[in-house]
Amino acid sequence: MTPGALARRGFGDGARAVRLVEDAGLDPHAHGAVVRDLSGAADPDQALLGLVRLLECSGDPKELLDALCDDPDLRVRLTRVLGASAALTDHLVRHPGDWRELRGADAARVPGRDEVRAGLLYTVGADPNADAPVADADGDDPEGPAHALRVAYHRRVLRLAGRDLTGASDLETTSAELADLAAATLDAALAIARAESPDEAALCRLAVIGMGKCGGRELNYVSDVDVVFVAEPAEGVEDEQAAMRAATRVAAAMMRIPSETDREGTLWQVDAALRPEGKNGPLVRNLAGHIAYYRRWAKTWEFQALLKARPIAGDAALGAAYIESITPLVWEAAGRQNFVDDVQAMRRRVIAHIPPAEKEREIKLGRGGLRDIEFSVQLLQLVHGRSDPALRSGNTLIALDALSKGGYVGREDASGLADAYRFLRRVEHLLQLHRLRRTHLLPDPASPDGPDQLRRLGRALGYAANPVTELMSSWKQVAGEVRRLHEKLFYRPLLHAVARLPGAEARLTLEQARDRLEALGFVDPAGALRHLEALTAGVSRRAAIQRTLLPVMLEWFSDAPDPDAGLLGFRKVSDQLGATPWYLRLLRDDVRVAERMAWLLGTSRYVTELLLRAPEAVAILADDADLARRPAPTLTAEAASALRRHDTAENGVAAVRALRRRELLRTAAADLLEVAGIDEVGGALTTVSAVTIEAALQAARANLARQGGEQRTRLAVIAMGRFGGGELSYASDADVMFVHDPLPGADVEEATREADALVRELRRLLEIPAAEPPLHVDADLRPEGKSGPMVRTLDSYAAYYRRWSSTWESQALLRAEPIAGDRELGERFVRLIDPLRYPAGGVSDDAVREIRRLKARMEAERLPRGADPTLHTKLGRGGLSDVEWVAQLLQLRHAHRIEDLRTRSTLRALDVAVAHGLLDSEDGGTLEVAWRLAARVRGAVMLVRGRAGDSIPTGLRDLSAIAGALGYRSEDDGEGASGQLLQDYRQATRRARTVMERVFYDD
Repeated sequence: MTPGALARRGFGDGARAVRLVEDAGLDPHAHGAVVRDLSGAADPDQALLGLVRLLECSGDPKELLDALCDDPDLRVRLTRVLGASAALTDHLVRHPGDWRELRGADAARVPGRDEVRAGLLYTVGADPNADAPVADADGDDPEGPAHALRVAYHRRVLRLAGRDLTGASDLETTSAELADLAAATLDAALAIARAESPDEAALCRLAVIGMGKCGGRELNYVSDVDVVFVAEPAEGVEDEQAAMRAATRVAAAMMRIPSETDREGTLWQVDAALRPEGKNGPLVRNLAGHIAYYRRWAKTWEFQALLKARPIAGDAALGAAYIESITPLVWEAAGRQNFVDDVQAMRRRVIAHIPPAEKEREIKLGRGGLRDIEFSVQLLQLVHGRSDPALRSGNTLIALDALSKGGYVGREDASGLADAYRFLRRVEHLLQLHRLRRTHLLPDPASPDGPDQLRRLGRALGYAANPVTELMSSWKQVAGEVRRLHEKLFYRPLLHAVARLPGAEARLTLEQARDRLEALGFVDPAGALRHLEALTAGVSRRAAIQRTLLPVMLEWFSDAPDPDAGLLGFRKVSDQLGATPWYLRLLRDDVRVAERMAWLLGTSRYVTELLLRAPEAVAILADDADLARRPAPTLTAEAASALRRHDTAENGVAAVRALRRRELLRTAAADLLEVAGIDEVGGALTTVSAVTIEAALQAARANLARQGGEQRTRLAVIAMGRFGGGELSYASDADVMFVHDPLPGADVEEATREADALVRELRRLLEIPAAEPPLHVDADLRPEGKSGPMVRTLDSYAAYYRRWSSTWESQALLRAEPIAGDRELGERFVRLIDPLRYPAGGVSDDAVREIRRLKARMEAERLPRGADPTLHTKLGRGGLSDVEWVAQLLQLRHAHRIEDLRTRSTLRALDVAVAHGLLDSEDGGTLEVAWRLAARVRGAVMLVRGRAGDSIPTGLRDLSAIAGALGYRSEDDGEGASGQLLQDYRQATRRARTVMERVFYDD
């Protein structure tokens, strides 16, 4: 073979490889398969050199070469081991016959736990069937049983690595076998310790509890083996202190054996630092001492560590008793104060202590590393596992799978974490396997041998084209995904909410539910129980997630004014969306959505009805930005798109009405969640109503055009009242006037008939009975009111206002604003009415007296019979009407000379009046406070009851609900909040009425 040919096969130094091939006696023809498999190793040069060394020390090199040629399984296993592990190559050189460990059926078979234990105990001359096996100090190995144990251990690792590196064992199998091998080694070491001190061993029973990765059966090739010791006096021994001293000496001797070094090297360190009180505490405690410590003194991290506790060696009955006693304490730990915060803080401390130079190469402790996955899984286990035994596994991948099956983690998230965990553990194994040393750092590319180490690692992982680049790219991608999922799961607010629940309530059973429902304030516990049963029955993933969510959500429902309505609404929404994958995932992963949903459904019938018509809109609750008022151009574009998608005007406007319903829900949610104030609410409702009318007008015109006939006129829609002022409420009709202007040459009567038809079609489309809420258009503020024509020409309006216009119409026109139809025509209408609403020199004294008489008559005649004038938000004393009439009178008097007063907004007019000295600042503030509170209360009545109402209800149930919707809270059954609302309202409106009477009626 030529140097070039070997270089092309992957050897780094072709000339050196040629010499080594010749030294090994490899014939290119007879041993071509051997050279081929050597080139497939992680490091072909290292594998070839290792084979040369093995052949040189072998008593019969021909036997080995013949075996490699005849047995392809042996050939692949041996070359993979030689190319990946210098440490195992050294073992083969020390024990040349051990290559046979990689040949035959045993090399391909995964041994059982009992088999591994028995094999190592036989190695040290101990009887595996004995209750307390004792080693034979005079065994076959002249260097003693500890040396024999190390040799046997490395033989087991050699065989295991042969399967691992050839893909015959997956990560889970490899890690479990390593954990079983470590446990068997400790049992054998304990047997040696008993042989060294038989008298002391006879005084005590000693159990070894595996912690960490050994306890979870997910051990690395080289890792500290974390243990805790529990001991009791042997039967018949009465001196407990002597027994504990003896157990301590036996345990210390056992720990020493795997960590001692001879020519076989060191196996690993046995670490007992996770015991109670850590390194400062006694090495060995009795069972009662352990229980007492964990009940009284243990910190949060200690319970997290106990999650993986498992008896691995020594007295099996005592180990089982330890686990039986400690396990309940582990699953109660999540109920400790600040438990979740403590675990999260501990993870941050781990990251903070990583040396800066190692942070980007640390695959275990660094960001995006194994600890991020393990901490996420363990925190979820500890919080949810106290009520779900299926989660109580010490193994990370098994626990993650249980979390996914139980609905606590999304399938995709669980799959992503599992894949990342396997990748990182595989990298960790390959790093450690090279020298059989404990490490979690990727090689430093800047170090002299860093590129070669990274190349070997990349090839071992299967990256052939560009091993270093592909390895680093995969690591960065995996680390980024782990970090994302860790942030999502580890800091999930639901963990805090579940952890705060009493242990018995963390996963509510139907038997427990009735009493709790009554305690939480549900009026109909039996009905609520039926809803819970319907939501949580069965074994589906949907039911599993609901069983996690509902114990927490019941608390949130109970905080709402009407918990029963909230739970009923949640059931209805869930019935419609429960099979939709994103819905329950959203509630579980973004607890803010679930909490907001519970509050809204338990507070507002209006919101519930809107949500049930399109339950998918629950997604907008995830982010405050999604609740913000949307700009008019955006809504206009969506409405136009909706019209284009449908063939008929009816279907097109129905889609636009659905758009409006969505915006009503958005606005109501923002209002109740205090994301938007009353100004934003009024503006949002006004904008979407204007967009809806504009779209309906376009559809109406297109519909009439399809019926034949030319367009004869232009039409503009003028908003009036609160619509024109941008102050619509949920219950408001759209007050409008219609103005048209015949096109040049068109007959006026025909144009008017066309305009009438257009308006009728517009109103029909907006009010067609449908699932979407209608938009009622009210034109009663037009000239002559209900007696006048629905539509007038611009010239007709001009003629009317010149001859017949009254003061109330000038006042009404203060808030007139074109909102749909022909823009140029709307501007001409504004120019027409400006002299009426902003009369030169201001309104006359006679007009002022007329306005005052009209206001007094309205109070006397329009206030509903039996209505309490102190609680009527619109027409009552100090209510909306009082404040608006004060603002409008100031405008009629002074807007001709103060241009800033030419505004349609009530509050803006008050601000300008204060700024120009027309209104005392304190009076202006008093009026503003009353107007805002009355507007909020009026909106809350509609939101809570689902129907319009201008009076504050006096019934305690409704009043309490309205108070809750407005943010009032009390420690009792709500009467305190209700009383506070009434007190605040009456106080604010009483003050406003005083200001109104002084400003409005006095010159």
